[in-house]
Amino acid sequence: MQDTTVLLADFFAQDDLARLTADAGELLDCPLMVIDDAFRVAAHYAPPDFSDPLFDRAVQQGVITYEAGAIISRSPALSARRPDYVEVADSTRRRRFAPLISAGVRLGYLVCVDIDGHLADIPAETFRTAETVLAKQLFVEASRQDKPFGTAEEILMHLLDGGLPSAAYFRLQASSTYLADFHPAAFALIDLAAYHALYLGKSQLKDELTYRFYASHPFLYQGDVILFLHEGYDPAGFDALVEEFHLKVVISGPITDLYGLPALYRTAREALDLVADAGFCGGSVYHVEQLRTLLMLTAARRYRSLILPQVKALAACDREKGSQYCETLYTYLTCGRSLKDTCAALFTHRNTVLYRIHKMREDFAVPLDDPAAHTALLLSTALTLLDSKGAEFFIADPATQAAKIPL
Repeated sequence: MQDTTVLLADFFAQDDLARLTADAGELLDCPLMVIDDAFRVAAHYAPPDFSDPLFDRAVQQGVITYEAGAIISRSPALSARRPDYVEVADSTRRRRFAPLISAGVRLGYLVCVDIDGHLADIPAETFRTAETVLAKQLFVEASRQDKPFGTAEEILMHLLDGGLPSAAYFRLQASSTYLADFHPAAFALIDLAAYHALYLGKSQLKDELTYRFYASHPFLYQGDVILFLHEGYDPAGFDALVEEFHLKVVISGPITDLYGLPALYRTAREALDLVADAGFCGGSVYHVEQLRTLLMLTAARRYRSLILPQVKALAACDREKGSQYCETLYTYLTCGRSLKDTCAALFTHRNTVLYRIHKMREDFAVPLDDPAAHTALLLSTALTLLDSKGAEFFIADPATQAAKIPL
């Protein structure tokens, strides 16, 4: 294995990322690629006799797969700007991912293929030299660009990162891309956690999304796929994909202005965290509208200590005797204290509901006749039911939400 002399000499003399990448490959004695912060292959090196399906596909397509990008986005080590070794499916060779950082900015990653297990024996200083040189060259090449962001995908990623300070600046950046005249109805946020565990390295998902959803322009952001949806899209189009690829999907609220995308994304991301949680027993595709109440209650969970004592007493009775006071109270209040609607919602006889209401008034001193107490009662009961019945209790029926969801 050669020392760093050639790499450093070429850095000062060549000003060529491809040449420096080849020097780094010879220095480290392994196939490798440099990818930028949009996960595109900026340069690569491989010995003539090397073949690896994942490596070859990335070079051919000019971009790594969503699933490999998800590894980067979800790695605690890489998030902390440290290298990480990763085992990947469809390949017998593990990869070493390392961030390429210059002037405090992460510009991309160096991905080394460990063909024979020798990477662990390479001194850390040798890796640091190679990574520093390649990062500096990425910085030099990025600084030559006439515009700070070259593609629509980069513009959207910087928008989501909070890097575009005004709507006017965003529109200026977008003026030479498809974003200049782009009016999607909503977007889908797709969690890749289960997918990349089963199908790591394969690229079928991107092909399927592009095929099934016209002009959707899918791209990877922080380990998830963002996919734009247009008026008239069919939500059922996700059903087969969810089953085949083990996905979790949340569809955002309506997009009225692309510059407002970050706020919609934050809400969709919180919703996806709920849906993708291991303890969640619901389905796999939801609109944010269906999860609105659940999201607000989840944020309010830290106020459990403020639950009214009357509701705590009802909950204790429900636990001990199997009664349904909390659910009855919640339904009664959300139905505007309509006895008829409450009975219909609970599928319970009128006399049974009347008995429960009477017991709540007389035995538990629930202030049902005090309108000023209704908000606190409703919130207290909802937080109690969130713990006892789980998130699924508060998910709106898709049929009741259809008129509110952009199609």
